[in-house]
Amino acid sequence: MSEEIVIREIDDEAFDRFWPTFQAIVQARETYAYDADLDRDAARTLWCEAPLRTYIACLGDEVLGSYYLKPNGAGPGGHVCNCGYMVSEAARGRGIAARMCEHSQSVGRTLGFRAMQFNSVVSTNEGAVRLWLRLGFTEIGRVPGGFEHPVHGFVDTLILHKHL
Repeated sequence: MSEEIVIREIDDEAFDRFWPTFQAIVQARETYAYDADLDRDAARTLWCEAPLRTYIACLGDEVLGSYYLKPNGAGPGGHVCNCGYMVSEAARGRGIAARMCEHSQSVGRTLGFRAMQFNSVVSTNEGAVRLWLRLGFTEIGRVPGGFEHPVHGFVDTLILHKHL
């Protein structure tokens, strides 16, 4: 009997297992505009405590990835949510980001959000851009030179949106 991918709310033990993935992605400076020197506690606060919900995707003991969901705005803008996703290097190309995005849309609808918006998708992250478009997101804006990529220099960031 093969194990199933489980997506569940994150806890301290799961964040500890996810921490190497978080650290590697942030230190690569290719997709997230986070300070590369974030320590574990600051990262946990940013990824797990500031958002409304944070989930982890696992296959048995293997951490595949994680995502957070939070309101994109407050008050009259609070009906639109925002998410961030990270997939471990070993799990890339296995459909994990798609599974987490579909899960996040379901959670978003359950929580009463009417739309999901990604505020800063780095344009050189071509796999993510293709995936989000395939999952029904629309590019609604572009920030010219909005991200300083370590290889490509200043590249655009995309604003993507989907009605839930």
